[in-house]
Amino acid sequence: MTQVMRGVRVLEVAQFTFVPAAGGILADWGADVIKVEHPVRGDTQRGMLNAGGVKLDPDRHTLIEHPNRGKRSVGIDISSAAGQEVLYELAKTADVFLTNYLPHQRQKLKFDLEHIRAVNPNIIYVRGSALGNKGPERESGGFDSTCFWARSGIAYTMTPPELEGPLGQGMPAFGDSIGAMFIAGGISAALFHRAQTGEATEVDVSLLSSAWWACGANLAQGMDTGIYARNPMPHYGGVAVNPFIGNFKTSDDRCINLCMVSPTGLIRDTFEHVGLPDAADDPRFADVMSLLANASAASGMLEAAFAKEPFAYWLDRLKTMKGQWAPVQSLDDLSNDAQALANDMTFEIEAANGGAPLRLVRGPVQFDGAAVETTRAPFASEHTEMVLLDMGFEWDRIAALKDQGAIA
Repeated sequence: MTQVMRGVRVLEVAQFTFVPAAGGILADWGADVIKVEHPVRGDTQRGMLNAGGVKLDPDRHTLIEHPNRGKRSVGIDISSAAGQEVLYELAKTADVFLTNYLPHQRQKLKFDLEHIRAVNPNIIYVRGSALGNKGPERESGGFDSTCFWARSGIAYTMTPPELEGPLGQGMPAFGDSIGAMFIAGGISAALFHRAQTGEATEVDVSLLSSAWWACGANLAQGMDTGIYARNPMPHYGGVAVNPFIGNFKTSDDRCINLCMVSPTGLIRDTFEHVGLPDAADDPRFADVMSLLANASAASGMLEAAFAKEPFAYWLDRLKTMKGQWAPVQSLDDLSNDAQALANDMTFEIEAANGGAPLRLVRGPVQFDGAAVETTRAPFASEHTEMVLLDMGFEWDRIAALKDQGAIA
């Protein structure tokens, strides 16, 4: 893989997934990402052994591996003066400082912008937050379920009005992983800007701003017209205005999604592929306007046709259809999707427990068509001595810092 970030050092003082996953992406791209962790407990997320109702194995901790692959971990007590001095020496060698600590914590622990820029004026300072770095709630923390899902309007919009309560997020680290990619993109732009101008910038991305962007098309429409799209109750069949858009149930209770936004040139081919060649000659469906005017009748015919055969039959049958369609898949289906695998959307790393390799998901950006090559997430404080020795620390100093509890 072309390591577009080779030579870039990122100093990460962050926990959980949102901001660390940005560091993971940069590590995939070749950056040297040094993760600073508490010298005793490490990243707080290491102690989280349940995700989405699934019990996690601490020796195969996928919630740690996903955002932290490819990094080096250094254990530092950043609440101590000696630990802060080590942090500053690391910051002198870094291109990027990446954090998700709250403003008052950054100030108290002396790694806010003022302190880090004092030791390295050229560093790009990056903050990931719940609600943004400005405004009356800048000190408020949050998770993707609160900021990206609930507060953003996504939960409300995705929930049909007929349901008694809002849908739960149902996807661990969903907004975290999306927002992390925005952070990685912002860092890339800031590095380019610095290379072009010599100017080091501050970068801010919040879970709420990530959700605003994800909802941007709907929000723009609503802010202009006062009408915001909202999910209807799920049902089978085509939508009222276009029978070639909708979900169609197969004989084994699976589902095929059709999404032919513009049926022009697709009417005959679609009907023939679903086993209704005569429908293409029916005057009710002879052209697009006729098809749309008779959407209910066409939808009923399509529903009946799809219900005659199982899911696997349609997967094969529709391969040559000109119009846009997709199988409605589970995540288990997706993990074995031949097209996804052909595009290297997963990769393997060694497992921390020495067992079978772990499969992780690569970031959405691919360079030169190559797969990701990286290492497992580090153990907490795994690389402290190695990193400090590389920086020129003497063994006696490292031993003294360990004795003080400043490093691990």
